[in-house]
Amino acid sequence: MTGILLELDLTRGVLETPPASPLAAFRARHLPTMRELVRALRKGAEDDQVVGLVAHLGGPALSLAQAQDLREAVADFRASGKGAVAWTESFGEIGGGTVPYYLATAFDEIWLQPSGDLAITGVSIQATFIKGALDKAGVIPQFGRRREYKSAVETFTEKEMSGPAREMASRLAESAYEQIVEGIAVRRRLEPAKVRELVDDAPLSADAGREAGLVDKLGYRSDVYDELEKRLGETTPLLAERYVRRGPRTLQEVRKNLPWPQKPVVAVIRISGGISVGRNSGGGPIGGPGSGSDTIGAALRAVAEDDKVKAVVLRVDSPGGSYVASDAIRHEVLRLRATGRPVVASMGSVAASGGYFVAMPADVIVAQPGTITGSIGVFSGKGVVRDALGRIGISQEAVSEGANARMYSAQEEFTTEQWERLEETLDRIYEDFVAKAAQDRGLPVADLEALARGRVWTGADAHERKLVDELGGFEHALRLACNRAGLDRDNITLTAAPHRSLIDRLRPPESTDDLAATAKSWTADGLTSTIYAALGLPPTGILTMPMSWRLT
Repeated sequence: MTGILLELDLTRGVLETPPASPLAAFRARHLPTMRELVRALRKGAEDDQVVGLVAHLGGPALSLAQAQDLREAVADFRASGKGAVAWTESFGEIGGGTVPYYLATAFDEIWLQPSGDLAITGVSIQATFIKGALDKAGVIPQFGRRREYKSAVETFTEKEMSGPAREMASRLAESAYEQIVEGIAVRRRLEPAKVRELVDDAPLSADAGREAGLVDKLGYRSDVYDELEKRLGETTPLLAERYVRRGPRTLQEVRKNLPWPQKPVVAVIRISGGISVGRNSGGGPIGGPGSGSDTIGAALRAVAEDDKVKAVVLRVDSPGGSYVASDAIRHEVLRLRATGRPVVASMGSVAASGGYFVAMPADVIVAQPGTITGSIGVFSGKGVVRDALGRIGISQEAVSEGANARMYSAQEEFTTEQWERLEETLDRIYEDFVAKAAQDRGLPVADLEALARGRVWTGADAHERKLVDELGGFEHALRLACNRAGLDRDNITLTAAPHRSLIDRLRPPESTDDLAATAKSWTADGLTSTIYAALGLPPTGILTMPMSWRLT
């Protein structure tokens, strides 16, 4: 029987969440999800037909947390005794090769094209500032924040990093670099100091990388596959996502997929993208998919009322957003926990600010060391675009009743009294955030507040400070949920919530929860908000992490 050679093609990118709309699903029809890839490696490790794994690295950069998810899955696959080989044309031609190489070290063998480079040049945290552009455009940014590390506002109000923002960014980069150096050192059997020395000497040529012990063999794709054929014999290459999506092929697989005897259910509820009031969004022209408190709340209530659901994994990959939406979701998480069923939060690449708010009431919080989390803080304000619109011949006029009817108008600056009211609101929300975080995490308010102040942490640093309970990926979180519910991980039914079939979507909703389970599409709010967004001042919500930072 011809064996199966599993292929991971990471050059296309990886989705965290399945597309929310039919159009998005069509566009992403050839892209795998992270969950599919991890499932494929887990299944392949136990499948006698699967004889090995080969991965093509490169293309759109994975986050550090995503790379760590895949590193764990590859390690589990290799533990079955099957070989795993990674190859690439180049680990970055002009930089950007550090995280892909870190992922490659999880494999038994690394191949590099002879003409390729090892651009493992380190870690950089990049922030974008548009204050100068706003000044030229005539936009007046007016924002308040709590506290000094809540640096999202600096995108609009500063031209460079403030002292606290630089301190925070430096520690984020340092923590990420520590994780990468340690991972490379362990897998390549090098001293951490030697890894740092090699990184400082990068970019390295393919020959230099092999001499240094960073690469095992030099060759092209055909050389890799020829070598695998010699080792494994004749094989059938099969993309990992196609392997896991295909139907049952053996009697054992058929039995495992039968609906009887009924297995206990573990529900997965995903909170992805910005958090807002209302229903989930499928994304639109100026943004990606988002999570609405109505949809997530309906899903949490549905699983709370379903006796077949024995545990819940809350998968969070969100930079935050609306305060009231985040608070509404937290309330439903607590109601679900009150039923006695375990709720485990699994953090993705980012779960910060509002993303942390919705995760913090879980029984256990699990994050990868490279997850970006924390940002317990708040900011609010507006950009006054009156002068900017005037320069292109657009003016607006309004008639109002009430002293503060135009308080949040993008046409007028805050009065002294209005600014005081904004400051009072920021104080109230920040104090509420800190108090609830302290309650959920079982820490004194003073201790929690010292960790808050709007500061962003890596998952590793958050774990040391008890903002996160355990380090690991989705599979680790799932096992914890099963253990707490007294379930066998290999004998459960995993289901997504909310889940509506095509027929369900075509039926008219009968209740507000039915309505909430229907995804909404992006709609424009008018000319002013469109220009506002175009100038980099979207109304993202007041519990949002620094939105322009990028780790490379």
